[in-house]
Amino acid sequence: MSELALNLEPAVRRALHDLADARGRTPEEEAQEAVRRHLHEEGGRVRTLAEHLARAHADLLRRLGE
Repeated sequence: MSELALNLEPAVRRALHDLADARGRTPEEEAQEAVRRHLHEEGGRVRTLAEHLARAHADLLRRLGE
C-alpha cells in the first residue's frame, strides 16, 4: 500500500478522529473506507452517464468508426 498525505480542515480532522474512536477503528481505516465508497459511487455515476451518452450518440460514434 502506498501513502497519501491529506491536509484536512481542523473540523474535518476532529470529526474523522471522533468517528474512528466511536467505531473502534483508526482514522486511516475510516478514511480508506470513505474513499472506497466514494470511488464506487462516483464510478457508477460516471459509467451510467457514459452509457447514456453512448446510446444517445450511437449513430455518430458508429459513423466516426467507419
